[in-house]
Amino acid sequence: MAEIARDLPTEVPDEELVARIRGGEPALFEEMMRRYNQRLYRVVRAILKDEHETEDVMQQAYVQAFKHLDQFEGRSHFSTWLTRIAIHEALGRRRGRDANAVDGSGEAVMSQVESQMPDPERLAYAGELRSLLERSIDALPEAYRLVFVCREIEGLTTAETADLLDVGDEAVKTRLHRARTMLRRELFDRLGGTTADAFAFHRPRCDVLVRAVLEHLARPVM
Repeated sequence: MAEIARDLPTEVPDEELVARIRGGEPALFEEMMRRYNQRLYRVVRAILKDEHETEDVMQQAYVQAFKHLDQFEGRSHFSTWLTRIAIHEALGRRRGRDANAVDGSGEAVMSQVESQMPDPERLAYAGELRSLLERSIDALPEAYRLVFVCREIEGLTTAETADLLDVGDEAVKTRLHRARTMLRRELFDRLGGTTADAFAFHRPRCDVLVRAVLEHLARPVM
């Protein structure tokens, strides 16, 4: 793929980018990835709760979206269509992981301990309070965790979240209320102003993921 034009206006609508990519400007797909890396990271991680698997699934979701871009019919926002692909890939990865799981209690305990240990990189740029918030969100049941991530962290509206998760508006409101209730009240009150910073997908990681997807798409089809 050719280099993307760095002076591309950020206000160019998704639908116009899709049309241009379909029309012979595949390099513009990089702009799409950069627009939605943060959202996909947060939503996929809400399902998998694993950093490395999350990035693998994001890459696969982008590849699938690019290959099937002609199937996007515009009946929903492109961001919704793309995020649904990512959710589908994440659920598939989790099913495969669960099916291949072995009963290694010692390894499971070590994995749990390691997952609860502070991440030095995260603590370096976010601090202990945000780390506590992230662990609290990870502990929510998946249905509530997904809604919470979409609404409170990613900032989607109730209608957008309902459309993305294929549930009703009232279900979104109920799950969000229960998610808030399940989080410790004092912890949520203390960190409410920083929820938008949780599970951040910073520029260096964004660059690495974008490059990996572009390299994959540039490979000749066998």
